[in-house]
Amino acid sequence: MGALSITGIKPGSTSLKLTAGKITKTVPITVLSRNLLSYGPAEGNGLTATVNTDGSLHVTGTATGQWCGLSWTFPCPVQGTVKLSGTSIAGLSFNIKCLDAKGQQLGDQMNLGNSVMAIPAGTVSLFLNVISTEATPTAKDSDIRIQLESGTTAHDWMRPDNTSLKGGV
Repeated sequence: MGALSITGIKPGSTSLKLTAGKITKTVPITVLSRNLLSYGPAEGNGLTATVNTDGSLHVTGTATGQWCGLSWTFPCPVQGTVKLSGTSIAGLSFNIKCLDAKGQQLGDQMNLGNSVMAIPAGTVSLFLNVISTEATPTAKDSDIRIQLESGTTAHDWMRPDNTSLKGGV
């Protein structure tokens, strides 16, 4: 009996055909993005987010006030330690909150400043928030590439698997 090790090169789906004597087995293989975030088009509080062809977010508009913006909630895909990294837009901040089954926040929110943390026990979903930090918000028209990944090391940005999740306020 031997072992077989396969390393995915890029996200996508394929299959592996294995043959031993007269027995053939086809095994489906899916390589997922290391970027654990889910987001998509959103509009509210004076801001609009669209998804660029490369999977980054394009944010336009003027927030209606400080701490106002856009958000997405999605199932938490991992447990353990995660790293948040990315590019930002002057005057906008993004953060991630861990939520329990009742939608209540668990632990501290994750910002670029405290970009490594352990997902608290009981976390069932993540809340991604893009908000204005300006007391008097100014117009925005920029791209952001944010990434949440397992572990403590930031890697090159990668498109998330889900960029069609409808966001809101």
